[in-house]
Amino acid sequence: MAATRVLVVGGKAGIVRKAAALGLDVVHIQKPSAFDPDVVEHCSQLLLVDYQDVPTVTALVQVLHRQRPFARVFTQTEAAQVVAGHLTDALGLPGNSERTTRLLHDKPALRALLNERGIGPVRTLTRPTADELRDFVKATGSAVLKPTMGSGSLGVRRIASVDEVDEAWAWREAFGLDDFMAEEWLVGEELSVETFSRDGAHTVVAVTGKETGQGVVELGHVVPAQLDESARSAAASTVEALLDAVGLVDGPAHTELILTAAGPRVIESHSRRGGDRINDLVRLVHGIDLEEAAYRLALDGDPLRQQGEPAGAAAIRFLVAAPGTVTSVTGAERAEAMDGVVQVDVQVEPGDTVHELRWSEDRCGYVVVRAADPEAAVRLAAEAAARIVITTEPAAADAPAATLGTLLDEVDEVLDPFAAPSR
Repeated sequence: MAATRVLVVGGKAGIVRKAAALGLDVVHIQKPSAFDPDVVEHCSQLLLVDYQDVPTVTALVQVLHRQRPFARVFTQTEAAQVVAGHLTDALGLPGNSERTTRLLHDKPALRALLNERGIGPVRTLTRPTADELRDFVKATGSAVLKPTMGSGSLGVRRIASVDEVDEAWAWREAFGLDDFMAEEWLVGEELSVETFSRDGAHTVVAVTGKETGQGVVELGHVVPAQLDESARSAAASTVEALLDAVGLVDGPAHTELILTAAGPRVIESHSRRGGDRINDLVRLVHGIDLEEAAYRLALDGDPLRQQGEPAGAAAIRFLVAAPGTVTSVTGAERAEAMDGVVQVDVQVEPGDTVHELRWSEDRCGYVVVRAADPEAAVRLAAEAAARIVITTEPAAADAPAATLGTLLDEVDEVLDPFAAPSR
């Protein structure tokens, strides 16, 4: 009997390998700029095409589907979520629809839906003028400015008071953030809820605690979050209501929340597993690989299989350094030698440039650890990261300031593939 045929859009070789390891016949679509030769052995067909060129990729996939039908369309990368929903609808396959993936990708649309349904209402303003933004901050006390689409804290900026509005507005114009929104700044513990859905039934797999250092870029995560049962239950209920509202039926979802004094409030949600190695933390503690579970939707049986009791805790701490040119990196071996350290990944070396912390891509690496409980895991991750010293010296100031467009060009992505011309 022929193997079940699936389409995997985007993703690194290790993620595609998980589909092939389950015996699936994988057709993989990847952008030429992201091609990794290691992926070739894991797929029966590899198509190097810009999957955010929606007309082209739709026509191509429809031809392939007529030749030999796909059972499912999968993606585990943010840039392809809406495209995967569109292809799922175009081919008439089971899975999350274009409506669902669009709602999760379009932040004003998601906020409007949640506010309409009374799911943790948050004050918001889409595409305000400078005067409207000033009035909004006066009313809310502080706010966050962010793109209407995107992830990784790209283009996100806090406005702590009305005195900062003019500076934030000038930054927005210089950064090229034209399609933006403002929301009230939510105060409380930040976390994310990792779920898995099958036929519209949602399972909370894990709750992840976060640290941002009072900024907007995440500096660390821990699984499980240090929560009492009432807080965990309230967060889970909010997320389940969100997933029902957007119509998510299958697969992993990653929903970020703030536990405010008025109850849980959603920051954003995604129809994929969490980034930042959260999937690794979940696997270490709960024994569940959400990337693999997603592919199991194409097979018979329970994708999650048996969910056991949590085993200890796992944490990640990201490495940061002063902006400038890297002159030395020391201490990685000392960090690796510590009991409980699972992985050390330093992603810069002498000669590289470290930017100010504008978004997740500006971090310099990470350490992953395991420990007996969340508090110990957070402490160990911080201690291991502190052993790694990344020394920089000020770089020449002649480079032009980065804009939203230049940062997206670096990763070869657009925020809205349906608004982008064929490239």
